Amino acid sequence: MPAAVIIGAQWGDEGKGKATDLLAGRIDYVVKFNGGNNAGHTVVIGDEKYALHLLPSGILTPGVTPVISNGVVIDIEVLFQELDALSARGVDVSRLRISANAHVITAYHRTLDKVTERFLGKRQIGTTGRGIGPTYADKINRVGIRMQDLFDENILRQKVEGALDQKNHLLVKVYNRRAIAVDEIVTELLSYADRLRPMVVDTALELHEALERGETVLFEGGQATMLDVDHGTYPFVTSSSSTSGGAATGSGIAPNRIDRVIGIVKAYTTRVGSGPFPTELFDASGDFLRENGHEFGTTTGRPRRCGWYDAPIARYSARINGVTDYVMTKLDVLTGLETIPVCVAYDIEGVRVDEVPVSQSDFHHATPIYEEFPGWSEDISGARTFEELPRTAREYVLAIEAMSGARISAIGVGPGRDAIIARHDLLD
Repeated sequence: MPAAVIIGAQWGDEGKGKATDLLAGRIDYVVKFNGGNNAGHTVVIGDEKYALHLLPSGILTPGVTPVISNGVVIDIEVLFQELDALSARGVDVSRLRISANAHVITAYHRTLDKVTERFLGKRQIGTTGRGIGPTYADKINRVGIRMQDLFDENILRQKVEGALDQKNHLLVKVYNRRAIAVDEIVTELLSYADRLRPMVVDTALELHEALERGETVLFEGGQATMLDVDHGTYPFVTSSSSTSGGAATGSGIAPNRIDRVIGIVKAYTTRVGSGPFPTELFDASGDFLRENGHEFGTTTGRPRRCGWYDAPIARYSARINGVTDYVMTKLDVLTGLETIPVCVAYDIEGVRVDEVPVSQSDFHHATPIYEEFPGWSEDISGARTFEELPRTAREYVLAIEAMSGARISAIGVGPGRDAIIARHDLLD
């Protein structure tokens, strides 16, 4: 049975939760392998809407074991809030596994994130202020706190002292903030230990054993390809590896165990935060996409920047991730448009460029070259086969498929759990 990775192929918010949900009846483990509570999934089941920020969306499916692996940074207070909220709605959360090697977001990480972003002024990155970046920085600087440290008070205190020794100088002397007491942090973190203890395990070993038994493991990426710290629009990116390669490093599963890479694209494009966005719209069309698509952040509530579909980005994502299948979401949002532009290439200082340029400066100055496709007015939310879509909708999907570098195997036509058209088996 396969190990499959689901990744966002644009700038995030593509609807990865829907793809996970589509496969949930056939998988045994769903693994979150990067990011923290700086992103979210919205999953609609019947009349119920679930907004998940830290937990993998597979936690909503009975019988599936959800895993938060070592590549994730965890705000424990947020974790408990999500677990309690789901439990109150009758969701069984007892199967959750958390890696002992996952790093912990502390109060000083959140403080540093907020004051640093304000200090940058007009050069702000557009972070969520939830401490994600500073926690990953501590991980790389080898002064981070891991989940396993919460079960040894002496080690925890030593690590917090080491981390705050430098940070308090920075907070007081540069940012004019109060110093943070070691005892304050240690006491808070120790208060979580008893509840966490049954959840924290060697997740890499458990996932390896599951694959050896022939079970199916699905890796669910947070953020998206264009926000990857190595391959995205740096420096306007997240702090982790959100491409398919991050599934291996972020979980401890070897790369050759991964059989399928499922990329998620919207039928248009959105992003949040700062940074280049060639197809961004500042007119009524952008408002149309935002309102019809309910493009407001699951985690932050921020209005998303909206633009037309960008084929060079899809091709780039297919190449970087090794995408085997695309899932296109929110095709229904385009209903009612007379024509639908698609970016097929860029104009950079008078030169046509067909691929995403490696130069940050070039990408910042890229002007989209559009090809227009006829729209449709029929309600497509009830379609469950490709043939049930209007002819122009089918032609739009096929044109996108031809220029995106991988087959489009499923199409989302509404927010509901079952509002999806399956064209090909995602795991075959």
